[in-house]
Amino acid sequence: MDREKYQQLVETFFQWDQSSIIAIVQELLSAAAAEDSQPAMPVMSQNYETAQANPEIHLLPGNLKDARDAIFPYFWGTDSWNSPLHLENVRGPANHASLIGAIACLLKNPNLCTDRYSQRSNELEVKVITALANLIFYHIEDPWGIFTIGGTVSNFYGAKIGIERVLPGAMQKGLCGRRVVGICSDASHYSNRTVAGWLGIGTEQLIEIPTDESLSMRLDVLEQRLDELYSQDAVVAYVVATFGTTDGFGIDDVKGIRSIIESLARRHGKIVPQLHVDAAVGWALTFLTEYEISDNPLSFEPAVLNTVSSIQNACLGLKAADSVTIDFHKMGRGHYPSSAFIVNRREDLRYLSRSVFDTPYFSDADPRRDPALFSLECSRPGLGPYSVMASLNAIGLNGWRMLVARSLELAMRLKSALGKLEYCRVLNDKTSGASVNWWVLAKGRNADQVFEQLVAGELSAEQRARYFAEIRRLFDKRDKMKDPTKDARLGFTTSYGYHPHGISIPAWKAVFFNPMTSDEMVDQIVSSIEDLG
Repeated sequence: MDREKYQQLVETFFQWDQSSIIAIVQELLSAAAAEDSQPAMPVMSQNYETAQANPEIHLLPGNLKDARDAIFPYFWGTDSWNSPLHLENVRGPANHASLIGAIACLLKNPNLCTDRYSQRSNELEVKVITALANLIFYHIEDPWGIFTIGGTVSNFYGAKIGIERVLPGAMQKGLCGRRVVGICSDASHYSNRTVAGWLGIGTEQLIEIPTDESLSMRLDVLEQRLDELYSQDAVVAYVVATFGTTDGFGIDDVKGIRSIIESLARRHGKIVPQLHVDAAVGWALTFLTEYEISDNPLSFEPAVLNTVSSIQNACLGLKAADSVTIDFHKMGRGHYPSSAFIVNRREDLRYLSRSVFDTPYFSDADPRRDPALFSLECSRPGLGPYSVMASLNAIGLNGWRMLVARSLELAMRLKSALGKLEYCRVLNDKTSGASVNWWVLAKGRNADQVFEQLVAGELSAEQRARYFAEIRRLFDKRDKMKDPTKDARLGFTTSYGYHPHGISIPAWKAVFFNPMTSDEMVDQIVSSIEDLG
């Protein structure tokens, strides 16, 4: 080996050339800033065949500019979602405090599985998890948890604890031929089906409970189905409540669900299933739990203040949960991945624990702390704790309250304006959150009347198909007609979460996660609908 060339390689890629690194980062920042001055980026054409046919790895060692050049076309071709006109889904722009945290993490690159590979970064994770747990569970004594690679994996943890709770030793012995079931609402995220399939209980053993019009799980049906399942000798491992459905921001009655599962389990002599809450979307509402409504120190509008009161009641119900999923990269506007799985009681992690004998790679792991002894992953990045701690403390509690309240304010503004158009119907007007789902029908139709006929079962299959096609056609028409400099990019869902008579209902969708979205942009949504003719 040519030692001189080897040394040059090491100096280029493993020693700190601060001037070169800073120059390239400045170029990337300039490109990102330039993008922000443009309209919301359209989806660029992608040529996967070319990408696969030309996997290009240079033969000779280069320099850091080669690294920049290799990724820049894809960097420029990826939308940062910083535009305030991006309203189509539960994603907002990443805040800059989170960026500082993420950069700090990348410079150290800790693996959070053990203290040996993370040192004080593990301590940071404990601090952040405790801060979030005190928001979610409202000041508890001994919470614990970890950051994961996404909300699906966090839900996976909750379900797995449930299986181990009701079938001790399933980690080693499997399900032993038992019928094991999980329960969620039919408005919950599809990741629940993913989890049921990957855990091996089977997607057909995931029992979906219908919701009411507010997208909240019907407790009467839950009680009935639980009674039936126990009578059939099914093993009910877990119940997933949703705190903020992905499309319509529906919130389940967590306290009411707790009362039912405890009562039915006791009646049938069964172990109480795990009550896991998927709060990936709605967790940020907990910033408002202790807001002083009477004093109103941040001068919230009266309509928002009324909503805060109902939100606080819902948030206090989270104390009844055994575990929870949050996605800080959604309403927390953090960087991916910043999902967390948090248990209400640290002792519940025993259901996932294994010994050092089972993890020879981490032979020095400490069972009192090291997540490697209970986590699914052997490699966990520190981006979550770093970006979340930076965001929480830079923006501050009152800053977060203002961000959440502004999202509520914008959603309420759109709901109110749409409600004045006879041919529009707001579908999730009974939910308190940052999302709006609605219908647009042809002018001259009464959308409320059509919806009521649908719920009453008075529409034939042909009539439903015609109305649903009309809703989609008008959405597509607006999408083609929109001015990208002033018209928001909206979303469309084929099923917003309410299923009367088992029917999936399509909807237009707007999600107000971008703090730069203005009142005028909301008003323009309504104007663009009126212009459809």
